[in-house]
Amino acid sequence: MPSISDFCMNAKYFVHQTAERTGGIWRIAAIDEAGGWKDRTTVEDMDLAVRASLKGWKFVYLGDLQVKSELPSTFKAFRFQQHRWSCGPANLFRKMVMEIVRNKRVNVWKKFYVIYSFFFVRKIIAHMVTFFFFCVVLPLTLLVPEVEVPIWAAIYIPCIITTLNSVGTPRSIHLLFYWILFENVMAYHRTKATFIGLLEAKRANEWVVTEKLGDALKNKDKATKPVKKARGPLFGDRILPQELGFAVFLFFCGLYDVLYGKRQYFVYVFLQVITFTIAGFGYVGTIVPS
Repeated sequence: MPSISDFCMNAKYFVHQTAERTGGIWRIAAIDEAGGWKDRTTVEDMDLAVRASLKGWKFVYLGDLQVKSELPSTFKAFRFQQHRWSCGPANLFRKMVMEIVRNKRVNVWKKFYVIYSFFFVRKIIAHMVTFFFFCVVLPLTLLVPEVEVPIWAAIYIPCIITTLNSVGTPRSIHLLFYWILFENVMAYHRTKATFIGLLEAKRANEWVVTEKLGDALKNKDKATKPVKKARGPLFGDRILPQELGFAVFLFFCGLYDVLYGKRQYFVYVFLQVITFTIAGFGYVGTIVPS
């Protein structure tokens, strides 16, 4: 198989490599036919891929290839990254939905797949269902005894879906339990970003370059003299009031369930309280493994 450098030497190919997504190799003819790169959203690579697909181009995923990538340097940087990755697809859906419907080169089933499965379910509804059900609706039902959420809907089905999604990464199976709780925290930010993208609000086209862990460590190593940073504002920098607010709300719901409830959902709720609190005080991603 030719190497990436061989493709680079061929004028027919373009190598797409960013800090977040590496190893994408494009035919220049596909880029040209799709209309080239556009900056109308913060997910220009997804924009190009959807337009090329609607032009009839097909993509091949090689799962056995390994490429290097980098992690965000801090939890704050990760939040900015996830905002862009959630807001951008929702905004792209807003701008492309009628273009997809009117496209005459693809059949109705492909239109249905792109609109419903690719965009609507995966990029929009998935975030909202996760956040509203597990962080709002389920805790609120603990305060209203007349409303009962069956255990299969609250535990069994979500656990089965999560387990199936984790099959592809068996080396990280030991992180699965905390990952579920952490994803519920991130679902709040992704839901907010999705609404911003759908409504094309003020932050819809906000682009904050994600500082990567490697760059942060390099800059730290290059510093020859200790520099005392000016002490910035506490709120908005390390302390995250939104996460802490949800932690208080969930704690109240869990405590009410302990005192007056009979469903014992407080076990999950208190674990979610701990996760929101850890995120709220900025203690996510502060320990760098050697």
